[in-house]
Amino acid sequence: MTLRAPHHQPAPAAGRYTRRSVLTGAFALATAAALPVAAAGRAYSAAGPDIIACATWGARAASEPVVVLANRPERIVVHHTATANVTDYTKQRAFALARAIQTYHMDAQGWIDTGQHFTVSRGAFVMEGRHSSLAELRTGTRQVRAAHCVGQNTVSIGIENEGTYTSETPPAAQYAALADLCAHICDQYGLPASEIYGHRDFNATSCPGDRLYALLPTLRKAVATRLGTPLSEPEEDPVWDLVRQATGRPAATLGEYLPAGLLR
Repeated sequence: MTLRAPHHQPAPAAGRYTRRSVLTGAFALATAAALPVAAAGRAYSAAGPDIIACATWGARAASEPVVVLANRPERIVVHHTATANVTDYTKQRAFALARAIQTYHMDAQGWIDTGQHFTVSRGAFVMEGRHSSLAELRTGTRQVRAAHCVGQNTVSIGIENEGTYTSETPPAAQYAALADLCAHICDQYGLPASEIYGHRDFNATSCPGDRLYALLPTLRKAVATRLGTPLSEPEEDPVWDLVRQATGRPAATLGEYLPAGLLR
């Protein structure tokens, strides 16, 4: 995750990069091969993963009422937190991460609450981010307005994955939890697995990191397998292909985005 504009600041939606042109080649294949096959193809429960609610991990109240939109989301946007790739996989660490993210988003960014809808820790704990996201997911008819991706905050579900995945892949359990969560979101909202994107598809950022971004085709296949549905071809956008070729991949300058000492 990089520093992003709050949800109330309107911005035109950026065009999508063509995933087929970006993700072909040995790099994507090698990255996908780093995960155990079982992580991508395990059985999926229609009940979805165990999602830990805001009240359980100790969230503060939002500073103003969270806006619930009448529309369903059109896609999922995957992020990484750009924090350390810790080996503390405990629930306590996951809860501390969720609290730190909320504190940073509210106190430093000035947002009303956590920016993303859901967070997946390196220990594979799935947590609600912005208040009411879990309740609306359960109904499958509406979504909460968020602050995770400029231009997409009213039409997408944002998922943060703890860690920095520029040169490392996520732990297999975390990746599997992400796939389970994406499958449940797609199931609840009637989304095809092809509608899973990375943050960099819409904004000038390196998020969710080269390694996790390269796993998105594998993630879409894993989600389609869980849902028992065919995986449709991604959209082609030749104009944005040319833009990408001309400008190159946007780079992030941030390492850890949480201030030192905030996560404890």
